[in-house]
Amino acid sequence: MTDTAVLIQRLTERRDALLKELDQIEDALDDEPSKDWEDRAAERQGDEVLEAMGHHDQDELRRINAALTRYATGDYGTCAKCGEDIAPERLEAVPETPFCATCAA
Repeated sequence: MTDTAVLIQRLTERRDALLKELDQIEDALDDEPSKDWEDRAAERQGDEVLEAMGHHDQDELRRINAALTRYATGDYGTCAKCGEDIAPERLEAVPETPFCATCAA
């Protein structure tokens, strides 16, 4: 049996880590560009990687926030599509999932 409180704690900790990481990415992207053309080109490539990481983190953050909202409304652990309970093993593996394994496929 999955302990929902433990899953919610994991989601909350992950959310906090993502917020910190997004702040660091934003700070790095706000750095003053180099005056050297070649250095600036390398920095731009690094910025593109940081932007991609930021988009990925924002997507994960949205899923986590949605799961925490479902928890607050009493819908956590119930499939958003079919209304059946989500298997504890699935919640353990993907605690932010809104779907049971059948509906996610």
